[in-house]
Amino acid sequence: VISWHVPRRVTPLQDGSVKILEMYMGINGQRLDRRQMAARGYALSATDFHIVVEIPVGSPDGYNKSHAPDYQYHITYTVEPMLEVMWRAERSHEDTRYKILFPITTPLMPRPPQAVDCKLFGIHVGTFLDDVELKNITFSTGTSTLEECVAKGFIVQEHRHPGGLKSFSLKVPFVATEVLKHVCDLLGVSAIVTRVNETRFSSICRIPILPTIKGTCDQHLFYIEVTFGNQGKNFETLIEYKPLTPELEQEFRLQENETHLTLVVPFTAKQTAFEVEFRNITNDLELPLTFFFVFFPSPPLCYPNGTITALAAKVESVPNLIPGWLTLKDKSCKPFFSDDRFAYFSFGVDSCGTTRTLHPSLLHRQTVSCYYMINDTRTVKFGYKSHSTYPSAEIGIGQLDVQMRLAQDSSYSYFYQAEDYPVVTYLRQPLYFEVALTRSNDPSLELILESCWATAYEDSSSQPSWDVIVNTCENKEDSHVTLFHPVTADARVNIPSHFKRFSINMFTFTKDDVILKDEIYIHCKAMVCDINDTSEDICRGQCPRRSPGISGFQGIKGLKSEP
Repeated sequence: VISWHVPRRVTPLQDGSVKILEMYMGINGQRLDRRQMAARGYALSATDFHIVVEIPVGSPDGYNKSHAPDYQYHITYTVEPMLEVMWRAERSHEDTRYKILFPITTPLMPRPPQAVDCKLFGIHVGTFLDDVELKNITFSTGTSTLEECVAKGFIVQEHRHPGGLKSFSLKVPFVATEVLKHVCDLLGVSAIVTRVNETRFSSICRIPILPTIKGTCDQHLFYIEVTFGNQGKNFETLIEYKPLTPELEQEFRLQENETHLTLVVPFTAKQTAFEVEFRNITNDLELPLTFFFVFFPSPPLCYPNGTITALAAKVESVPNLIPGWLTLKDKSCKPFFSDDRFAYFSFGVDSCGTTRTLHPSLLHRQTVSCYYMINDTRTVKFGYKSHSTYPSAEIGIGQLDVQMRLAQDSSYSYFYQAEDYPVVTYLRQPLYFEVALTRSNDPSLELILESCWATAYEDSSSQPSWDVIVNTCENKEDSHVTLFHPVTADARVNIPSHFKRFSINMFTFTKDDVILKDEIYIHCKAMVCDINDTSEDICRGQCPRRSPGISGFQGIKGLKSEP
């Protein structure tokens, strides 16, 4: 995010105290309204000393440009925000309108090209901005121009993607001299950035090798060995389609290093199955291994504007997989673009959490069997156990908002707005508060005020403080007791149990008959309860017993509240 800090006090334009009347931001000299700012993710705020404009890097009102310092691919982002402020001088009461246009360019941001779908004799490199052109390709045997590559039968293509991005792909015939028959070749892609310098990028092509499994057995045990492929341990071991627990790992004597995994399973383990075939008894153990056939050829990239990009490529062993169908944890988060070989994801850090997804059609099973010849007859008991599963309810996650407002009178029909604060009133005048549970239509919920207190400062934990509601009831030690007001349904209140109303008399904090501060702040701690569940004392209603409260005064010695 680009943060532009403009001093609130502009000298010599401002002489003495001023009051800001209007404040707007814009782009390229054009003012933006709040709806346009929200759609672009722009923010305009003010502190005690600065006016702050925030613009996400990559917003549509700016532009990107390619650079190649030290033969490394970088980009910059440029945008020209505008700030328009009108203030009024307190002495002369004259209005002044001040407008600033300030072009901003980010520092160089590295964008190393990524090798995508690195298959045998094929490579896909990207992504680049539109001002990048492919000029030649370097193999271990030498450098060839694009015309020479085409003449040799190589397939070189340029791919266009949304957002003005492009990538390049290369396919080399098996019989080409550039292909090393005993190992995958190192393909170097040399690109020219338009009107900048020459830069060189390279990517190593590796052939994915899947894990292999083998098993043996003796009179009592299965011996299972899994050899990892060149992708490391990119699979999960399941027994009866359930992950190995620490207890099972200990029972099956699991041992593992960087290249192998071994298990020793007794014949008597409940995970084994006995089958009778004529005169042979077969003891089978199913060990399904789940492989992830989509791999990431390079780590995800994180950008300063809170964006993450990742490239997912499929391997040869799953030719029917369509990358465009891939999603992240949020099913609505689909690839930014894709083709028949890879999918490119771009998402924010606060959305689309990614997880591994196991697909039943991709399960790889290995059965280890031992056969023994027998000459006698045995009686075997067996039973049927249903493997069907039944749906079960899970705890859901939602959002409940609690809002506290100050009403203008006891009718609770009109409320003070944000621009009205701080509200000025006289001592001992009643203050009418309403606390409401919003964004919920569940009549089985009730809002309970567990405690409310006043402080002389905005921080709810600051001192001094004085309790006005304690354990859902009024503070009995307060000479002016808090009053609760009933709530009935009307045009604004649909569910009365979602609202709580109370009033207190205006007071101030004093010490030794000296007023400490002429402002007070009211804070409340609320509980959302299930009306049908009263196991919690707090959820039995607002002050159900009306028993004498215990003072929650948290002030300092010699301090009192003066109404």
